[in-house]
Amino acid sequence: MPRTTKGGPVARLRSGLFAGAAGMALTAGGLAWAGTAGVGTIAAGVHAPPAALVMHPQVEQLGFLRSTRPPTEQYCKATYGILCYGPAQVETAYNEQPLFRQNLTGHGETIVIVDSFGAPTIRTDLAVFDRSYSLPPPGRFTILKYGPVPAFTPSTATMTGWAVETTLDVEWAHATAPGANILLVETPTPETVGTTGFPTIVNAENYVIDHHLGQVISQSFGTGEATFASPATILGLRSAYQNAYRNNVTVLAAAGDTGAAEASTPTGLHYFGFRDAGWPATDPLVTAVGGTQLTLNTRGRRTAPDQAWNDTTLFGGPAAGGGGLSTVFTRPSYQSGVAASVGNRRGIPDISMTASVSGAVNIYVSGLSFGAGWDSIGGTSEAAPVFSGLVAIADQLNTHHPLGLINPALYTMKAAHDPGIVSVTSGNNSVWFTTTGTQVTVPGYAATAGYNLATGLGTVTAPDFVRELVQTEHRVGTAVTYGDSATFLPHG
Repeated sequence: MPRTTKGGPVARLRSGLFAGAAGMALTAGGLAWAGTAGVGTIAAGVHAPPAALVMHPQVEQLGFLRSTRPPTEQYCKATYGILCYGPAQVETAYNEQPLFRQNLTGHGETIVIVDSFGAPTIRTDLAVFDRSYSLPPPGRFTILKYGPVPAFTPSTATMTGWAVETTLDVEWAHATAPGANILLVETPTPETVGTTGFPTIVNAENYVIDHHLGQVISQSFGTGEATFASPATILGLRSAYQNAYRNNVTVLAAAGDTGAAEASTPTGLHYFGFRDAGWPATDPLVTAVGGTQLTLNTRGRRTAPDQAWNDTTLFGGPAAGGGGLSTVFTRPSYQSGVAASVGNRRGIPDISMTASVSGAVNIYVSGLSFGAGWDSIGGTSEAAPVFSGLVAIADQLNTHHPLGLINPALYTMKAAHDPGIVSVTSGNNSVWFTTTGTQVTVPGYAATAGYNLATGLGTVTAPDFVRELVQTEHRVGTAVTYGDSATFLPHG
């Protein structure tokens, strides 16, 4: 759930600029392409909202620099009191350079980014980002508008929030897999209409899958399971994930930005006082991507081990990697080996990547009411697209055969102590918030050497991870069994 400082540092952290609905999926309509890097439009169907809730982009923001040159770590530390990173530092942190030297950059693969409204200047912004960091342009960058996406209104907080989200998703998926194609799917759903957005997402993603438009889908949105009216509501919105599973498309979802808690209101200013996990990350057919904190020097070398992301103190309220137990889905077969941690439930996250605002990443964004410049930004909205790049590279290595559901392979790799998955052993995702003058703490989970509900299996080192993922999936496949509950299970 997002918060921002759009024009100044920490004093405006709690302004709550962003709270929105996101992401789309589709089943019907005609697709018209305007060139290989053009804009496609799809006619959206009309759906009745099954319940009243709001999806939130899983993004956290801190600071804005009006400049054509990205901020340095020294600037961020002096101005915002945080570290901030560019692509070369993050690529070094995950040791991607050996892959790049072998031309494993995601070339020939397509990463699908799904966001509401999109960003009005994303093409030019990506070009500035690439020039600033000496990145090549993506192989192909296509924008697909699903339905009547309204014209961008800079004064609209919801659209502004999604423009920043879209920019983060596109720029950092590209930074991690600079050779991959990017397909941005924009949808017209405003945040105030709640689950009207989810059926649109399902339809849009089904369209992408049915037409074989991409091999990995990255979703940077979610909402707590407790905000749904019933498990049946969630179970009625899963067709895109079932379709992706049948068609070997990998689906990722940000695990959330509020630790073991979830927002209980559309504005994201109130929270449930109990543990809750977010969907679609909890879906057994989705890979849930949690958050870590990277502490790097200017060359991208670690100056401290990764830890579970938790910036709750910085933000004065919940700001940590999402994780916990589903109240809808029972333990999938690939989590049988971690039953001691998850019991009989689906546990998230599965894997974790950089998400901390204390070690933020830089994005270039323009066309917004506060001008053009650089945001220092974090959240599991960052972690999901960063991980999508590694999946795209693995698909390329797999002779351009998409891997599909990677969760069975991930848990097999961890059980085998494969070096591609690296344990995160410090930190937690406990959070606190204040309501009616009283501080409420939602106890989370500690990061440990084994599977845990703060960072999942851990994080990755790219060359080993990519190769082991391909090799392991060839051995174990994608088969999975799981169940669901007709009523919400007790909260963890």
